Amino acid sequence: MSEKPVLLQVGQVTERMTARFEAEFTVHRLFGREDRAEFLAEVGPSVHAIATDGHWGVPEDVMAACPNVKVISSYGVGYDAIDADGAAAKGILVAHTPDVLNDEVADTAILLWLAVSRQLVPSERWARSGDWEAKGAYPLTRSVQNRRVGILGLGRIGQTIAERAKAFGAEILYHSRSEKPVDYTYCADLVDMAQRCDVLVCITPGGAATQHLVNAEVLAALGPEGILVNVSRGSVVDEAALVAALESGALGGAGLDVFEQEPKIPDALKGMDNVVLTPHVGSGTVETRQAMGDLTCDNLSQFLKDGTVLTPVPECKALNG
Repeated sequence: MSEKPVLLQVGQVTERMTARFEAEFTVHRLFGREDRAEFLAEVGPSVHAIATDGHWGVPEDVMAACPNVKVISSYGVGYDAIDADGAAAKGILVAHTPDVLNDEVADTAILLWLAVSRQLVPSERWARSGDWEAKGAYPLTRSVQNRRVGILGLGRIGQTIAERAKAFGAEILYHSRSEKPVDYTYCADLVDMAQRCDVLVCITPGGAATQHLVNAEVLAALGPEGILVNVSRGSVVDEAALVAALESGALGGAGLDVFEQEPKIPDALKGMDNVVLTPHVGSGTVETRQAMGDLTCDNLSQFLKDGTVLTPVPECKALNG
């Protein structure tokens, strides 16, 4: 019986994923080890595959310690914490889990928009606290019907968000690196789009190219009645500028699922009634996380069969086949 290839597991995984990993690999787990450097020096040269996620990615010390790795399979669609270009240059295939989480993340974006606009959290508190009885009816909120919704990043999830928004009579605008063959209004300039829309939804990839893409100028353009929704990466939004815009009234509200220093959230945001906060749960349902885990494992299984993966990242598609 041949010896199993070695898998380095970065981060925590589900029991279902663990069972599949152990069926095909000899698994070494990095997460939480205090002897990290010694551990990597010992097992790194034998590592054939790495399993990780969009948050942990593959740190530089891990990549350096694993010179013989051939495949990286990431649990999540975002992979900015992995040097995909560097991996591709070394002939390493990187896979992620697109499509299976489109609906869930899109639903979260719409949920945040509706919750901010209709003031779900403070009105729920009004009902729960007894203020309804003591003070009367809750103040009027703003409709979500027939709004202009700007989408920053019209990829798979962005297009799913657009379809959801259309159910509310929304006019869709979008900003991306290039114009796409869709029946929505393309805005080559992000500030221009922010000026023209009522709601700005961020669903662009993270990384250096999009760092603080939504800055003070964009937020000012969105305006005192505008709403920002971020379900992409915390790094896309200048968080200090966001806090300042909300405190000054330059921005109307925000629905945020991601943050710059997760899991730390600025205290100022926590105290604002016009802000809805969720702890990076955009894809966080049992069904979707299971599908993501299955695809993470499927990519590794496929690689063992024929040296390809099912869902390579764009940077590695030329290697896949």
